[in-house]
Amino acid sequence: MSRFLVVILCAANVFASTAPAQVSSFVIDPLRVPVGTILAFHVQTRLRHSDVDPLDILPQGTLLHVKALNPIDSSVDHDGTEFRASVTSDLTMGNRVVIHSNAVVTGLLVLLRSRNHPDGFRYELLLTELTDQGKSYPLTASLNNSFFDSNSQLASTAKAEARETPQAKRVD
Repeated sequence: MSRFLVVILCAANVFASTAPAQVSSFVIDPLRVPVGTILAFHVQTRLRHSDVDPLDILPQGTLLHVKALNPIDSSVDHDGTEFRASVTSDLTMGNRVVIHSNAVVTGLLVLLRSRNHPDGFRYELLLTELTDQGKSYPLTASLNNSFFDSNSQLASTAKAEARETPQAKRVD
């Protein structure tokens, strides 16, 4: 009986000693955006529509170009950190200006699950609010054209962003 107890204790010790080595190898690729970087965000489907909200006429996938007003660094900033940016040019639909240049957007640095990342997570920037001419509107926009990640989509998005904003370092 005592031999059986020794075997169980040895097995428990082996499993307990290998767990920290696995946890310490867990690294998420950083996301860094210097001040002044211009980023292209894709407007997503909005959950709360309002008849008086001009952003409701924007189709999903509409590109919104913004300039970062503060630096973002996932190796320093934690999940949920807010950032601010400004719209770089007017966004029009037909003859109507829907979003004016210099409108301010607020966003979040978020940590999302990712099937494609070896460690299962990736950093993402999301826009959550837009303030244009004194009025604030809820907004959902991300750097990727969808919250779903697929290998081909991430590769094409990364290539397009690299052409548009070579100074931004973004790794999925």
